[in-house]
Amino acid sequence: MTKPICIDAMGKPCPMPLLMLKRELKKAQPHQAFILKASDPHSEIDLLRYCQMHQIKCQFIKVSELEFHYLIES
Repeated sequence: MTKPICIDAMGKPCPMPLLMLKRELKKAQPHQAFILKASDPHSEIDLLRYCQMHQIKCQFIKVSELEFHYLIES
């Protein structure tokens, strides 16, 4: 597996974190991993639901009240 691509969506309201992920997924190599960093608490619902619908592996990590990390494997 290649080095994870970091997607920094800190300070961006939903749906921007999801849109940023979709943009990166379109140009990703097979089995590419991503680390998405977000600060909007609603990103959890959006990202986890999207990944579930598209059978994309996603691990959610709550770093703090205003920082959320997602490890996503396409």
